[in-house]
Amino acid sequence: MGQLAGRRCLVTGAGRGIGEAIAAGLAAEGARVAVLDLDQARADAVAAQLPGGAIGVAADVSDPEQVAAAISAVEAAFGGIDALVNNAGIDTNASVVDMSLDLWDRMIAVNLRSVFLCTKAVLPGMLERGWGRIINISSQLAQKGAPDMAHYAAAKAGVIGFTRSLAYEVAAKGVTVNAICPGPVDTALWRAIPSGWRERKVSELPIGRPARVEEIVPTAVLLASDGGAYYIGATLNPNGGDIMV
Repeated sequence: MGQLAGRRCLVTGAGRGIGEAIAAGLAAEGARVAVLDLDQARADAVAAQLPGGAIGVAADVSDPEQVAAAISAVEAAFGGIDALVNNAGIDTNASVVDMSLDLWDRMIAVNLRSVFLCTKAVLPGMLERGWGRIINISSQLAQKGAPDMAHYAAAKAGVIGFTRSLAYEVAAKGVTVNAICPGPVDTALWRAIPSGWRERKVSELPIGRPARVEEIVPTAVLLASDGGAYYIGATLNPNGGDIMV
């Protein structure tokens, strides 16, 4: 029996990368996990590898109707959602001068609006039960910024502001809200960034390498567990020393 036995968890963007690793880590600790991804087949494939009756569900997390339908389906299957990990995100590069409004709007929609939509959908059940965990995946770039990443850093900084503000609203009602700010992580998203940008970023890290996805998982497990009960509005920073706070 793991430290999350009996808990019902939903991880967005869990078809690959950090989300897939977190879903596996929560399931290994006894949680029943819903794997949400834009691609139903990918969500199902990941869920099929997890213990504990995991399920896959598809949604564009920036679309209110799709989010509502997906979360309703998970709540119907599980009887409720105890922990939500808002992990879904995208990553693109452009200078502000060259950035189109569409590129900016899509980044905000996927990386910030989705956090609001998914959280708003699961929160009533958590408040009714008097227990819940909201874990938002932000980024060290929210704290530091980076060239050609103003839209990404702005969205991720918004996630931190949302996290802290919501924590004030719900902590006394048994729901904790916290953020994780990973540094560079070796995922397909990271590898799609231009190589020159990646090389420059790694050169800034005291540890000298990007993280493996498995190195982000213990932080998420802690925040989802009873042991994370005293973390309120916090930003935890597994970032290889890029930001030392």
